[in-house]
Amino acid sequence: MTAQYFIDSNVLLYAGSQHPDDQAKRKVALDLLRMPGLGFSAQVMQEYFAVAYTRERLGISLEVALENLEWLARRTTLPITPNLVLRATRAAKRYKISYWDAAIISAAEELGCHTLYSEDLNSGQEYGGIRVVNPFK
Repeated sequence: MTAQYFIDSNVLLYAGSQHPDDQAKRKVALDLLRMPGLGFSAQVMQEYFAVAYTRERLGISLEVALENLEWLARRTTLPITPNLVLRATRAAKRYKISYWDAAIISAAEELGCHTLYSEDLNSGQEYGGIRVVNPFK
């Protein structure tokens, strides 16, 4: 299982957002999701659902959130494994970042991605050959 580009949950959330203030970011996110070579992780699926389902501001219904999870499940999606957890703990220590950010980076690394699209990490920074890009800047 390999991918070129790893997509973080915030990209998915903007893609589904119905809020008027998010429409420019929605377009960018939807364009990203049309690219070939995308990769995700089970953590991204969990984070997406946890926010989409509870943040009313986004206007994402439960039915749409579940449809989006089904779409993700048919894509290159890395499961959470004991090895991934261990790799993430080492990355958190090495880069001095949160475990959750390290788990995203570690999943991208395990999939062989060279680019990680995320609003949450420092755009332009590299982690073990993976370059972080904030697509909304």
